[in-house]
Amino acid sequence: MSNLDISPPTFRPRRPRAKVVTLSEAAAERVREIMAKAEKPYAGLRVGVKNGGCAGQEYVLEYAETASPLDEVVEDKGVTILVEPKAVLFLLGTQIDYEVSRLAAKFVFRNPNETDACGCGESVTIQPATGD
Repeated sequence: MSNLDISPPTFRPRRPRAKVVTLSEAAAERVREIMAKAEKPYAGLRVGVKNGGCAGQEYVLEYAETASPLDEVVEDKGVTILVEPKAVLFLLGTQIDYEVSRLAAKFVFRNPNETDACGCGESVTIQPATGD
C-alpha cells in the first residue's frame, strides 16, 4: 500500500477573458442592418489581418457563412465576430467603429497594437500583443 494521494486534481475557475475585439454602438448597428438585409444568413462578421499595403498589413472584414473550428468567437452587442486565429494577437484590445462623414462611410479600427499607418489610412503596421 502506498502513501500517494490519488485524488482527482482540483481546478480553479478560469477568470473571464477580455474580448479580443469589440464593436462601438455605431458599428454594431451597421453590421446588424447589413446582415438583416442579406440574401442569406451569415454566421457572423469575420475579422482578420493580411499582409499588404505600403505600411505592411491591412485589416480584413467579411461576412462569414460558417465559423471555422479555430476562429475566436466574440459576441458583442448582438453581433457575432469571428476572429481569424492568426490575427488574434494583432487585434487584442481593438474596437471597431463605424464613421460617417460628408464624403465617406467606413469601419474604423482603433487598435492599441498599431505602431504606424500609411498616409491614406488603408494599411497599418501592427505589433503582436505581448500580454504585458
